[in-house]
Amino acid sequence: MSGSWNGSGLPPAYLAGGSSSFTEFLASHDPSLLPGRRATTAGPGALEAPHGTTVVAVTYPGGVVMAGDRRATMGNIIAQRDIEKVFPADEWSCVGIAGTAGIAVEMVRLFQVELEHYEKIEGVILSLEGKANRLSLMLRGNLGMAMQGLAVVPLFAGFDLERGSGRIFSYDVTGGRYEEHRHHGVGSGSLFARGSLKKLWREDLSEQDAISVAMEALYDAADDDSATGGPDLTRRIYPVVAQVGADGYRRVPDEELDPLARAIVARRTATADGPVAPVTEVGPATGGTETP
Repeated sequence: MSGSWNGSGLPPAYLAGGSSSFTEFLASHDPSLLPGRRATTAGPGALEAPHGTTVVAVTYPGGVVMAGDRRATMGNIIAQRDIEKVFPADEWSCVGIAGTAGIAVEMVRLFQVELEHYEKIEGVILSLEGKANRLSLMLRGNLGMAMQGLAVVPLFAGFDLERGSGRIFSYDVTGGRYEEHRHHGVGSGSLFARGSLKKLWREDLSEQDAISVAMEALYDAADDDSATGGPDLTRRIYPVVAQVGADGYRRVPDEELDPLARAIVARRTATADGPVAPVTEVGPATGGTETP
């Protein structure tokens, strides 16, 4: 512990003025508490740890929806059937996790404290882009762990109070931050989920439609990726779905997801490959498109 402390009251580090970043405070006071600063012992092979997989986000005119499947895997084993991969970051944003589950959850908790600490110190809410940048810096601090196979790849989304719209940000393991438009997905099943999102997304999606599109994308991911879990009607395990709009963050309750999940499964029973996008053809005279 840095500084002297006589055992009464708070340690000096807690009373000194400093940055509005809780992560910076922790790095100077006790860096061993940061997720990326934990000492590890190099072994002969990659460390086996539960991994979270697929998370998707979809924008609509009123905000953004984020959804994550519930399966965590460890090699070829299902480590957990009901893991949560989507969390509130603050009142106006959410974060989804893919990668090493334990470190990812710890990073999310630190991110939540980071945003709350900033608001208490500065007296204002950090902008959505500022929140995305803070998460990028935290990821950069985990690079050493990522190089040992303990990578975390989050997906961040929220309602931008200045723009009045939902926005999505993706990251790489080095902390690189990229704004995505319309929709995006991360995790082992994201390749299949993104293909589904491209076909189903529309400009005029309602909140309910956006939730359905996200759940359809996760179903498609589970159909082709063994590490992604589909809706489990027997155990009543459904994706974690969050919606962030002008009224703030809301986790969609399972009571709302149950009929949607059952409808998706029923449609897939009739048509295994799911809904298809309308096909358009180029008009011969104008070069425009028209639906046949």
